[in-house]
Amino acid sequence: MRERGVAVSIILTIVTCGIYGIYWFICLTNEVEAASEDRQLASGGAAFLLTIITCGIYGIYWAYKMGKLLMIAKEKNGLRADDNSVVFLILQLIGFGIINYALIQSGLNEITYAKQGQSN
Repeated sequence: MRERGVAVSIILTIVTCGIYGIYWFICLTNEVEAASEDRQLASGGAAFLLTIITCGIYGIYWAYKMGKLLMIAKEKNGLRADDNSVVFLILQLIGFGIINYALIQSGLNEITYAKQGQSN
């Protein structure tokens, strides 16, 4: 799991016209599944392809499941965990998926800090 700056990732996504966002989506999927030790979703690359093939429908399911998996990952690392799956679902439905990416990355950064024995 790798710490990424949320603001830098958003800026890179905008500057690269979404190409970095694809990479970020794939990494987030793989890292949340690794942190939660739960394989409920397809791998990052497969999840991206499924999202394209289903015209975004899998992406809606992905957002909901990522909220659940992130909660599991935080609990396993002794952090306070809220179930934000419905929030992620709503954000995805109204077209603000990049906010989901930012929230997920922030949660992964928290886990990284906890594993390193730091606080942010």
